[in-house]
Amino acid sequence: MTGQPESLVPEASLAGRTVLVTGAAAGVGRGIAVALAQAGARVVVTARRKEAGAEVVAEIAAAGGTADAAVCDVTDPEQVEAALAYAADRFGRLDAVVHNATSRRSSEPVDLEHAPVELWDEHAAVASVASFTIARAAHPYLKATEGAYLLLTSPAGMQGSANLSFYAAAKGAQRGFVKSLAREWGPDRIRVNGLAPLAVTPALDNAMRLDPSMEGRITDLIPMGWIGDTVTDIGPCAAFLCAPASRYVTGQTLVVSGGRMTAL
Repeated sequence: MTGQPESLVPEASLAGRTVLVTGAAAGVGRGIAVALAQAGARVVVTARRKEAGAEVVAEIAAAGGTADAAVCDVTDPEQVEAALAYAADRFGRLDAVVHNATSRRSSEPVDLEHAPVELWDEHAAVASVASFTIARAAHPYLKATEGAYLLLTSPAGMQGSANLSFYAAAKGAQRGFVKSLAREWGPDRIRVNGLAPLAVTPALDNAMRLDPSMEGRITDLIPMGWIGDTVTDIGPCAAFLCAPASRYVTGQTLVVSGGRMTAL
């Protein structure tokens, strides 16, 4: 039919495709990077320190995958541009960009009446502003490959979160950006989507060790009965949204929370 891509059999595999993931040294970013490699992608792992990203690269290589590391502070436009260029030069193309990086203070409770504006600036810089900075720099690469841009947002950005108002606001802004950019980039056949996960991160794992009752309290709220694993539960969803199999999905935010959040 007129306007359709030539291939009528969308691929679930990412073989031969290159994906860059920001903030991929640990947590959800690491899980996504590992899952992308398992799906066949050549993964560029970015972090503020190259040695941190190199540990994930070594993990992927040990499992038979292909990956490389690049330094990227997402609040620095020059580093963003350099990382994207490195990925495209290293593997010959760039098919998807996953913006996962978040403020190291993202779980810090906010008393809005007394919260410093500097904390808001940090949330906004890493989540909202960087989403735009990365998108602008990635556009020519993704247009050339008819690729995908995936933003890691949060259920907090949809339904709010007590004492995390700055984090929720920054994540909510990302969801609006996803919807708008999907419309703008649709004619270029670049897909733009969001992913809102609930998963065990290093910070949450540490908190549960300090408070043994926390895991039970959380899982009691999840209909499926467990907190997601970053590689096996979250990563494959990111891989799908980066793969040709999702070629007709854009402007959406996929909530991956075991049923914890069902109302959008």
